[in-house]
Amino acid sequence: MNIFIFVSEQWLLISLLLALIGVFLFTEQSKSGKTLGTAELVRLMNNDQAVVVDVRTTAEFESGHIHGSRNIPHTKLASRIGELEKSRGKTIVVVDKIGQHSGGAGKLLTKDNYDARRLSGGISEWQGAGLPLVTGK
Repeated sequence: MNIFIFVSEQWLLISLLLALIGVFLFTEQSKSGKTLGTAELVRLMNNDQAVVVDVRTTAEFESGHIHGSRNIPHTKLASRIGELEKSRGKTIVVVDKIGQHSGGAGKLLTKDNYDARRLSGGISEWQGAGLPLVTGK
């Protein structure tokens, strides 16, 4: 019951706190690159405007990945970012399992002046849309 009394008496402070949390989340999300859907990724790939970087582990990558994607695990992206230098003029689309690591990878790429985007929903969304995966390396 005391929490309700506090909220009713300090509604202005709580409103300010929630607004600041919202602004923080928005700015952090924008630093990691915009999200795009599966249809937009297919369009970019068909027009040769995108490079897909799969940041899942090698074992997950080999069990099924998007055709033409490159596997650079999120734990090794900082040390292997130079491998993407030839693709600097294209959109780098970061893909992971369900979106848990793509934000950090996108933030790292954006900081290094790449045009980074994140596949909304990751490889799970790709599969959910009925799009094909390639197995092996």
